[in-house]
Amino acid sequence: MGRFAVITMTERAAERVREIVATRDNAQGVRLGIKKGGCAGMEYTVDLVTEPKPGDDHIERDGANVWVAPEAALFLLGTQMDFEQTTLRTGFTFSNPNQSSACGCGESVELKPADLKALAEARASAA
Repeated sequence: MGRFAVITMTERAAERVREIVATRDNAQGVRLGIKKGGCAGMEYTVDLVTEPKPGDDHIERDGANVWVAPEAALFLLGTQMDFEQTTLRTGFTFSNPNQSSACGCGESVELKPADLKALAEARASAA
């Protein structure tokens, strides 16, 4: 049985998480969350993890660890985390099926929660 994953990470995202961890003392990975803010209503948060919180969903790819805050799981279900470096911006990007719109600057998004039943079934089938 495969482990349940709220999100997936591209190779570039995993590589960037590993780079971040390598340059910070006691870092184990990053934690994804969401907060209210921005012109579209919600913003993604990415914080350094030195000690994982019980209850967070854990995703690992090639030694890169990402935890997802429980309150964000419904909004992030099915999201692919990537990392891009362009002349305009450098940072993590999120391809999220729950996103209904984004502001022009791309810094904030409007998210609708995924179906709670779908999240529960996905977790149960991976157990």
